Amino acid sequence: MSLVLVMGLATAVLIAVFAYHQESTLRRTLGRGLLAEARAPGATAIFPGTEWWWVDRGGVFRPRNGRPNAPDEALVRLAREARSLGKPLLRPGGLTEPIRFAAPMGGDGAMAVARLPAEVSASLRAIPLMVVATLAFGNLAIFSAFGALLLRRRVVRPLQLLAEGARNITVGGRGLRVEAVGPTETKALAEAFNEMTDALEGRTEALTKAVVDLREANTELREARVELDRAERLAAVGTLAAGVAHEVGNPMGALLTFIELAAREPDGEIAQTHLTRARGEGERVRRILRQLLDFSRPPRVVAADLELGPVVEDARELALAQGKGRGVRVEVREAPNLPMVRGDEGIIMQILLNLLLNALDAVVEGSADQQPSLLVETRPCVLHRRPGDESITAALRSVPDGVACIVADNGGGVPEDLAEKVFDPFFTTKDPGEGTGLGLANAARLAQELGGNLALVEPPDGYCTAFALRLPAVREATETGTRR
Repeated sequence: MSLVLVMGLATAVLIAVFAYHQESTLRRTLGRGLLAEARAPGATAIFPGTEWWWVDRGGVFRPRNGRPNAPDEALVRLAREARSLGKPLLRPGGLTEPIRFAAPMGGDGAMAVARLPAEVSASLRAIPLMVVATLAFGNLAIFSAFGALLLRRRVVRPLQLLAEGARNITVGGRGLRVEAVGPTETKALAEAFNEMTDALEGRTEALTKAVVDLREANTELREARVELDRAERLAAVGTLAAGVAHEVGNPMGALLTFIELAAREPDGEIAQTHLTRARGEGERVRRILRQLLDFSRPPRVVAADLELGPVVEDARELALAQGKGRGVRVEVREAPNLPMVRGDEGIIMQILLNLLLNALDAVVEGSADQQPSLLVETRPCVLHRRPGDESITAALRSVPDGVACIVADNGGGVPEDLAEKVFDPFFTTKDPGEGTGLGLANAARLAQELGGNLALVEPPDGYCTAFALRLPAVREATETGTRR
């Protein structure tokens, strides 16, 4: 269509040029003939039916041959214009209008005026214009058809092949090549397309291989992470067992003593008191062993709604059931009306126990001029405070949607240059052989799996180090009573 439009414009210009040339030629040729006829009154008329008049200086028209019709207004104006200019004038008019002619005759102001029949105008101008238009439109049809055929074979078809090849690539075709046909530029484009296809196939193969390797590496990493988690738990169990083994001896000795006293006491009421106290010591031993056993089992994430206070208390008792926990002041603060949290009790227990054991190590190794102190504080917190998160409104970011458990100690603290490394795997500030460097890294990962986080935060007044475990809170939904 573009080619036809261009050829049509060119043909229109050509017709206009031919029409202008034909009009100019008609004016020159016909004007000379009519001027010669005007100067020879007795000569035979060039075109039969031509009407001639003489016009005197006063503008009076007198028939020159036969009985012509009265002159029209256009002829009168032409005679005046020719007299004022002093030269012959020819006005062809339209295709259906008569041709008018006026020429001065001598120096006395006389004019010869003629009007040719309308049929003469049509025969002199329409037929040549029709021939020119026929040739022009024939030229338009021939060149448009030839140009369209040539353009399709040399340009459009090669581009269609390229487009088809590109579509085949998008649907995952391999080994595709495009035939290099057409002019030099189109062939170069096809060759470049084939080179691009080869490079793309090579990169696709490399990417596929990389994806396979990455999947294998991820599988190995998951397996290694499970093993590291197990190793960390076993290391923690070993640490706990070393302290618990000594601590269990005290209630076991008390239990045996109460049993012996009960056996010696003849008074049944006093013996019953001794047995009751012995049972309490036995329950204490069983609770410690049960906590240690539960902690040593592999974790199975079972999310449930639970209260954080009892879990904190169990972790505190288990951590303090060691010899190094003696003399350490532990302060527990719990905000009123805490919502329940969503998580796994065993995993939360593992994270808190790790934080408490680290805090005990820190205060035991701290300076001797102050009493070793730990703080375990639970309070509401804002969990989903994410700058730039358009899914959470500014008002919602200020509403507590989590519960934070802060474990703080007054030990030596964490240097500023090491604050960003405390959660890195295998990073530890303990002496060689005393720590694996996996405790905090594993605890942070487990916190994320529960939908929360673990972070090093600003410690409260009087303390040097503080870690905050944030967990999602369970909120009462609406009138239906469901939770979310």
